[in-house]
Amino acid sequence: MNIIKEQLRLYAVTDRTWTKEQTLYEQVEAALMGGVTMVQLREKHGNRRERYEEAKRLLTLCRSYRVPLLINDDVELAACLDADGVHVGQKDMPADKARTLLGRDKIIGVSAKTVEQAGIAKEAGADYLGVGAAFATGTKRDASVIPHNQYQAIKEAVGLPIVAIGGITKENINELRSTGVDGVALVSAIFAAEHIEDTCRELRSVVDSWFATKDGV
Repeated sequence: MNIIKEQLRLYAVTDRTWTKEQTLYEQVEAALMGGVTMVQLREKHGNRRERYEEAKRLLTLCRSYRVPLLINDDVELAACLDADGVHVGQKDMPADKARTLLGRDKIIGVSAKTVEQAGIAKEAGADYLGVGAAFATGTKRDASVIPHNQYQAIKEAVGLPIVAIGGITKENINELRSTGVDGVALVSAIFAAEHIEDTCRELRSVVDSWFATKDGV
């Protein structure tokens, strides 16, 4: 396995919708300063050269904070960039093929909603699972909400680290405290925030508190 659970605690998934006065680079840096532990670049804008150049800048930034940068879906871009890994959905390139292209040392995350999907992902070589939607979300309007006991069922079945995603906010995040997830992935809760660094610091504190007793703190 190429990931440690702590890297999933506060997982930022980019969305250019919320850039406004700031560039995406500035937003990601604010999130890193606030304590995010993983960044996923989920952008479809521009031509391939523009996407490569932006991803390259963000990879350098993330590595300066010692935080992995994963590329959403685009395995070829991740390979060209030598990014830290990819995250693929059920309709994207299968994890085993992504592993062949990227190599044994890269992080591969897979979206899953069921025990069956999770099992297939594990067999294909996934390092972690993104499971959701945890709550109703405007980011992916076709994403159905899963019952929260599904997280524990998936974890018990496959034993992979799990990050919850979908509709998670400061107001509902603690509802996931006892579900067995290893962290949370957020989009608008981070990138639509007025003060991204402060918001991330607050969210990180909340999630860290879930594991304080387990970690012996």
